[in-house]
Amino acid sequence: MGVQFIGMIQPHEISETFARRGPVVDPAYVRVFAQAHEHAGFDRILVPSSGTSPDAVLTVQYAASVTQRIGFLLAHRPGFVAPTLAARQFATLDQFTQGRLAVHCITGGSDEDQQRDGDFLGHDERYARSDEYLSVLRQVWTAEQPFDHEGRYYRAKGAWSEVRPLQKPHVPIYFGGASAPALEVAGRHADVYALWGESLAQAGELVQRVRAAAARHGRSPGFSISFRPILGATEAQAWDKAHAILEATRRLRVEQGFARGGPQQSEGARRLLADAAQGDRVDERLWTAIARETGGRSNTTSLVGTPEQVADALLKYHDLGIGTFLIRGFDPLADAIGYGRELLPLVRDKLARRERHGASVSALEAQPA
Repeated sequence: MGVQFIGMIQPHEISETFARRGPVVDPAYVRVFAQAHEHAGFDRILVPSSGTSPDAVLTVQYAASVTQRIGFLLAHRPGFVAPTLAARQFATLDQFTQGRLAVHCITGGSDEDQQRDGDFLGHDERYARSDEYLSVLRQVWTAEQPFDHEGRYYRAKGAWSEVRPLQKPHVPIYFGGASAPALEVAGRHADVYALWGESLAQAGELVQRVRAAAARHGRSPGFSISFRPILGATEAQAWDKAHAILEATRRLRVEQGFARGGPQQSEGARRLLADAAQGDRVDERLWTAIARETGGRSNTTSLVGTPEQVADALLKYHDLGIGTFLIRGFDPLADAIGYGRELLPLVRDKLARRERHGASVSALEAQPA
């Protein structure tokens, strides 16, 4: 199993450690940010979505126009457009980007954010809707002839699309969510299941649960996990940097009037906070202080250490069967460049050396005595 790296870009410069800089839509920043990831050697870039953010489809379209090779992971929320329309939009975008698109299905872990766009379904019902939505989406991409659909949430007659994804059989589907309903949907539809940055024990347990859910449908998804690596020339420098990031985060939250981390409404947030309850440091390198401070919002756990130490920590997750790492920093642009220089090539080199060593051992064992 190889390794892939996904970064993340936003339409403006912002972080937990500093307030937004520049306009809400900053084309110059998006261009530089996307090109920096491509130069750094990332495989894909996530473009996130929320109930207040600029449109992710248009952000991907622009970022793709100013890059050449890097792939994109489009965060998409089912329920706000018809799946037949979304299927044609994504197939068209996949054609224009020459097969560089993947879609990350975000069912929604916050009632408040969903309601900003008029979605008042409860948590479990949102996942039931996502299940039907993804079934229709995939059928539009692959059907050989027009079809009718009569479901609980969607109805279509003669659904058909002239445009198909360039990628076959269809655009890759990433899926997140750690609740029981989410895992059932992931088992049926996820090409890649996405975890937040949990401890080795929790991540390994979740990987096994998703594999079991997928096996019931004859499927075997890949896995992605998200971290915010904090690197230093020495381990002490990395931890000093982490503590400075925590202080900056606290200061900004006070300035912006946020109360200290009431928990985010999602099973993923609950799992991050369960790790944080063990202490700020888990598994030697996993740092949970920002997750605790922000109530488990987003992917806010870090791996802290020298590039060598963080690379070794990532390979422990790779040993669990996780082949994709979504990494971003607290100084997003500068950190993306730094990861490309110090971390990505080191992980790839370590993995290649391990695989060569394993192949060499296998060849020796195969030789007759």
